[in-house]
Amino acid sequence: FDARETEVEPIKAAFLNQTKVIWFQLAANDDPVAAFTRLNVGKIPLTNDELIRALFLRRPSETQDSQNDLQLRIAHEWDLVEKTLQNDAFWYFISNEKSASENRIGYVFRLLADSDGMDKLEANDAYGVFYHFSRRLNSEAADPELEWRRAKQKFMTLEEWFNDRNLFHIVGFLIHDGVSINEIARIAHNITKDQFERLLRDRIFTSLFGPIPNPLTIDAIEESVSDALESLQYQRHASKIRSVLLLFNIATLLENPRSNIRFQFDSFKEGSWDIEHVRSVSPDNLNTVALRAAWLDELLGYLSSQNAEPELCEDIREFLGLPNPKSRVDEFNRLYERLVGFFNESTQPEPDHRVSNLVLLDDGTNRSYKNAVFALKRQRLLLLDRAGIFVPLCTRNVFLKCYSERVEHVMFWQESDRESYAKAMASTISRFFMGNTEAIR
Repeated sequence: FDARETEVEPIKAAFLNQTKVIWFQLAANDDPVAAFTRLNVGKIPLTNDELIRALFLRRPSETQDSQNDLQLRIAHEWDLVEKTLQNDAFWYFISNEKSASENRIGYVFRLLADSDGMDKLEANDAYGVFYHFSRRLNSEAADPELEWRRAKQKFMTLEEWFNDRNLFHIVGFLIHDGVSINEIARIAHNITKDQFERLLRDRIFTSLFGPIPNPLTIDAIEESVSDALESLQYQRHASKIRSVLLLFNIATLLENPRSNIRFQFDSFKEGSWDIEHVRSVSPDNLNTVALRAAWLDELLGYLSSQNAEPELCEDIREFLGLPNPKSRVDEFNRLYERLVGFFNESTQPEPDHRVSNLVLLDDGTNRSYKNAVFALKRQRLLLLDRAGIFVPLCTRNVFLKCYSERVEHVMFWQESDRESYAKAMASTISRFFMGNTEAIR
């Protein structure tokens, strides 16, 4: 260890006093990868990024000051890149992986190797990215500084998208929807930022709503969007509905250019999200004694907390205290009709499956809702929001009735509320697609 190479005394002390090296001398015909694997069986395996880092920071056969300076600079910049990637807001913007490895910079090298056209066999190998860069850095024309500059430029592109609020949301949506970063980067090649943004919006429109209207006008866009939204059905188009609801949240956040609020891709991707019915009461779901009792008990708690309908509350208590509940189906059905009538809920066998009756909700909360009426869902969601737990903006807006032109009763979800929600969704998404319309047209 040459003390002249660094002024960081703790690192020097660690190398001089705490590091032990076990040297294995390989024969000329030994396979170094096979030997490495054999020697490390049962030990913590090195990752691609750790092995690639070793390629960059290994000593040259003859010590050169310029080479040492390059290694120190790469080591410093490597740590800065890794620190940025450790920010979950950044990581979940560029990645859909819930549990990344301890070091995340390997993702950048994976992107770079893929854009290089990495060999198919290597792409399927756990150490394929390392093999790819080992070949490049061990060739006669190897240029470590150039290779590091390529990796850094890849990262800086991602950082530029992250720091731009529009691109953060648009690129973030596409990545969540499964579009690769390298494909997005190819779209950005040799065009202006406005053109890039316009092409990304067009890409989203085509994937969700079909061919882009020509000429592109707000009326034509809104007609296409409205028709597509009306045709979506819960059972058949769950994946597309989830994407549409996510897009609605993103388009809402981008409506006001003066706002600095960003969608929380980290909170969203760390959770698991269901499509929840705003109004979902169905008697067919209450098909056991336990489910019926739980449903009544929940509504009794809500009504009691609101000091509402004392007579109805007393009837619920009386029913819950009756013996032999299995034979009391007719009595339950009468009580059920009174309750859904009070809450102005539908008594249809199936809830409304149109997208205008659907929102995004985390699966834990969604499961706890079961067959809850709108008023009870609203109460629970506001408790989550008050506690600072992430709730998508548009889900919150629905239960606060922000889209309703007239709020006759905040505890009931009526047909007029559903129609206002559908109208707001179509118009907000349509305005999103009109952004930067002059960029390339």
